[in-house]
Amino acid sequence: MSSDTQAPAHTRSQALQQRAERFFPGGVNSPVRAFRAVGGAPPFIESALGAYLTDVDGNRYIDYFGSWGPMILGHAFPPAVEAIENAARRSASFGASTAAEADLAERVVACYPAIEKLRFVSSGTEATMSAIRLARAATGRKLIVKFEGCYHGHSDGLLVKAGSGVATFGIPGSAGVPEEIAHLTLALPFNDYAEVEAAFDAYPNRIAAVILEPVVGNAGCIPPARGYLHALRALTQREGALLIVDEVMTGFRIALGGALELYGLDADLVTLGKIVGGGLPVGVFGGKRALMDQLSPLGPVYQAGTLSGNPLAMAAGIATLSYLQDHAAEVYPQLEATAKAVAEGVAAEADRAGVPLTLNRVGPMWTWFFNPEPVTNYDEAAQSDTAAFGRFHRAMMEQGIWLPPSQFEAAFLSTAHGEQETEATIAAAREAFKAVAG
Repeated sequence: MSSDTQAPAHTRSQALQQRAERFFPGGVNSPVRAFRAVGGAPPFIESALGAYLTDVDGNRYIDYFGSWGPMILGHAFPPAVEAIENAARRSASFGASTAAEADLAERVVACYPAIEKLRFVSSGTEATMSAIRLARAATGRKLIVKFEGCYHGHSDGLLVKAGSGVATFGIPGSAGVPEEIAHLTLALPFNDYAEVEAAFDAYPNRIAAVILEPVVGNAGCIPPARGYLHALRALTQREGALLIVDEVMTGFRIALGGALELYGLDADLVTLGKIVGGGLPVGVFGGKRALMDQLSPLGPVYQAGTLSGNPLAMAAGIATLSYLQDHAAEVYPQLEATAKAVAEGVAAEADRAGVPLTLNRVGPMWTWFFNPEPVTNYDEAAQSDTAAFGRFHRAMMEQGIWLPPSQFEAAFLSTAHGEQETEATIAAAREAFKAVAG
């Protein structure tokens, strides 16, 4: 985007939005894209390259949501593009096995010792839904413990007090979820171990699994308290329940081996997505061999998908994970340094402007909560000044900085972000906080 002070034009985007509203509810195919939580008209994207998005009106933005996480190496990463093109020439889908599936699986397993076997699916929602089914079958129990503000996809039982768009729109769950299903999910506050222990005491031998985001990303970025994850691991082992660690967002982002590596954690089942497909639709659920062998065709737990292991997604994933594995010693320190500079630089500008703000960050994912108090769970995140965040978001967009359009979504960056993008972002924030304070 140009550096002048004139607000960017969105004429074509507005026309396309009006057209889209004729076909899609709210004009979108995923709710947060509608910008209802931050105000303003959502730009329509024409292309992206590296750290930048370009909309149909020719406006250029520094991207801090990266397709909600997967673009860790930047948009249109050349090896991934080449791999997709080569794969597409051989057909976009077979509905049959290919060698590429095991090629990508080998890379996933190498980074995740907790995953001895896995299944590819087409989304994070499928991955978590399948992991829950497997956990119930393996334990013979029905109840699931999840945490308020954690989003694990939009399957019925996991929409209870979920984060992401559910938190953004301020609703407790979703219409259409039968009470009989909702009652099988126990939603507890994150970072409160005593509440989890009390749930196991209240429902002895009835809880099949605990599922959590090890670093919450769908209520904004909320790190785990010291010792919390390991306490949950010990509790589930003692009580005969499974621990499902949902790394759809954190996997391959906060470390090559995700949160399990960063925190030295083990899990019974792990779900992955986002980065594993290199930007194409993919999900993974995997874990201990004895558990995974209960899946059909070896066992009684049925799970299937025509597009599972899609050759285009496998090709993009192989290109992405291969690069991350080969360059981990450079990639992750770079991501950490850039994220620290951006996140803390903007927070410092808020402090200078007298705008109350709390920064939570774990590696290259973070949230600026418009809240003067610490944020350690969803209830505390919900106390944030969402109107102030909306003003900040709009002011940043006007200066060419595209942040996630919700106070309750984590921000991300890529290896394509550097000093130039950092300086531009901090300078834009300096001006944006004037709009917030005013």
